[in-house]
Amino acid sequence: MANIHRSKNLLRSNLLSQLTSTIPSNDNSPTPYFEVTKPIKLPNTKPCSYLILQHDFGFTYGKPPVLVNYNPPHCYSQNFTKIVLEWKATCKGRQFDRIFGVWLGGVELLRSCTAEPTSNGIVWTVEKDITRYHSLVLKKRTQTLAVFLGNLVDRTYTGVYHVNLTFHFYPAESNVNDEKQSMNNLASNYYSKADLILPISRDLLLNDGLWFEIQNSNDTKLKQFQIPQNVYRAVLDVYVSFHEKDEFWYANFPNDYIAANNLSDTPGNGPYREVVVSLDGEVVGAVWPFTVIYTGGINPLFWSPITGISSFNLPSYDIEITPFLGNMLEGKFHTFGFSVTNALNVWLIDANLHLWIDSRSAKTEGKLLKFNNKAHSVSEESDFEGLNGKFLTSANRFISAIGWIKSSYGDITTHSTQEFSYNNSLEIRKDGNFQVVNQMIHFNDRVHTRMPFLCVHAEESLKTFPLNLYLDLSEQGEGSFLSVTNVTLGFNEKKYKNVGLELCISSLQNMQNAEAVLAVENYSIVKRLQGTRQVYEYHGSDFCYCRNISSSNGIIDYDEVSSLCDKRISVTSKF
Repeated sequence: MANIHRSKNLLRSNLLSQLTSTIPSNDNSPTPYFEVTKPIKLPNTKPCSYLILQHDFGFTYGKPPVLVNYNPPHCYSQNFTKIVLEWKATCKGRQFDRIFGVWLGGVELLRSCTAEPTSNGIVWTVEKDITRYHSLVLKKRTQTLAVFLGNLVDRTYTGVYHVNLTFHFYPAESNVNDEKQSMNNLASNYYSKADLILPISRDLLLNDGLWFEIQNSNDTKLKQFQIPQNVYRAVLDVYVSFHEKDEFWYANFPNDYIAANNLSDTPGNGPYREVVVSLDGEVVGAVWPFTVIYTGGINPLFWSPITGISSFNLPSYDIEITPFLGNMLEGKFHTFGFSVTNALNVWLIDANLHLWIDSRSAKTEGKLLKFNNKAHSVSEESDFEGLNGKFLTSANRFISAIGWIKSSYGDITTHSTQEFSYNNSLEIRKDGNFQVVNQMIHFNDRVHTRMPFLCVHAEESLKTFPLNLYLDLSEQGEGSFLSVTNVTLGFNEKKYKNVGLELCISSLQNMQNAEAVLAVENYSIVKRLQGTRQVYEYHGSDFCYCRNISSSNGIIDYDEVSSLCDKRISVTSKF
């Protein structure tokens, strides 16, 4: 029978060299691969650029991360308003997609996936705004920067990843401090970056990345930490990726179906997953992750040269910890825990704890006033006979916390909520050779911070992650088959941020559709048709960016970019 895991392995084992050799190229120069996203808004100043790492990642699997000493640059200005991480890499030959990470002082800055190379070579660049890590990257002492990219090189898989890692520091457009930064009040401080960032990750030395490995549903990874006693705000920045048996968790079969059909090598536990974050044993937040499809995922034909949404820059997820600060300000050690509901091997998870410090007070005080962790409800329906059937899964979760902090600014009350809903429909026909998945995740966060007579900070993120997958495999004898695959993937988000008197609103609609037809006879490709289209629309208070792009058989055939704002766009907040 066919499933996503088996189809991917079938393409890899017999046809990868043919697939990569059929990707067209006008010359012998490497083909640029890219992820469609909005450009980073930069100040009109010349950056101070700092090449931190230049390395060739060959046989690095199971070996320690590459380590370098890092010191902040000796630039002419320390008033940087934008800091950008640039990862640029080339590769030639045959190779798998590889997950990798970049850490500074144990704090993860980037989680990404390599592109799969061709015989003529590829090149790709990832640019990430890391300004939120301002206090870390400008810390005036030597820190260790670690990069882990586990790669294997042999006679078959020959690709070596040649990497340059650079930080670009952009000074402010004038020597005058930005008005928001010069204001000595609580609202301006909420607008600013964290004063201290603590790593919630594994410690060096190790032969892997600094992430924790979650291997099953009973596996919980713990990390102790200690915070200063004068903190007034805390946000946990969580990085998540899923691999091996759970790379396609959203299409995994229920266990009763697997048992009834004796499918012992097929990944199971159904299609529902939840990343759970605990503090001292109590659940304080969750992540229902976006379904990132890596550059070799489902069908490698899809992702040349346009890669899957967020595959080059995996999203991280913020969880407001401020309401719980009252339990952590006594100067003792506390523990974060990470687990994944229904997990199979393997999930890679770590986090960064962003802390805002009250410099005018030696100690803040606080108390958790109200906490509602409504146990997540999951509904599962199965209707199958033999290898054919239909399965419905739905789930909901609500987490709410209200906490109080006494600081030099006054009494601050923070109310944070997380609200989730999930629906997944899985249909299997043709004795398992036909599979359709329709999934929708709603993932909403709200944070509201007040003083007795003043709204200090309000932020809301409303996300939807639609996924539709169609897989039809017709086997036609030994070494012959016809494969038809179609994927529609979306990352949509509306954001509202109110700091003091300033309101920032943005709307992102990012939809991608990829389809491929592959005919194979006697282990040789006789027909190959592929098309990928993406529509990216961002409308914000600061700027707008839209891109409509499509490719066919590895060649860009349409690309339209616009920076005009659509005044008809409107959004509504619950604030």
